[in-house]
Amino acid sequence: MVVHKRIRQFNTKVTYPEQNLDNDLCQVVVARGSLIFLRGQIGQDLDTSENVGIGDAGAQAEQAMANIAMLLKEAGGELEHITKITIYLIDPRYREAVYRVVGKWLKGVYPVSTGIIVSALARPEWLVEIDATAVIPD
Repeated sequence: MVVHKRIRQFNTKVTYPEQNLDNDLCQVVVARGSLIFLRGQIGQDLDTSENVGIGDAGAQAEQAMANIAMLLKEAGGELEHITKITIYLIDPRYREAVYRVVGKWLKGVYPVSTGIIVSALARPEWLVEIDATAVIPD
């Protein structure tokens, strides 16, 4: 019995071939038809797995937000349905560039937001990761 809708399923042994991992994951889980959990998005094209914006946190945030918008649409939602975002940065100096991009994409949405500085992300070329939760109104 399928409990939740899972969108863009993948296995980490394909996504991270250089690592000895074997995890079944997906980009989006839609729970109860209206609660949407998105996997953290980075500066990577979801269709080609090509990294974009190497060395440019703003460009990586732009790709991450484009991914979020696309995944929400695939799940039946819109950016306006975002209720919470979490932004992970590997350097606090990237904050302004990243938050300007996020602010542009979420103008008028007013989600709650948490910003976290981390020592690293899954790959050294990634400077920012953004995850989101959304609720589609009844």
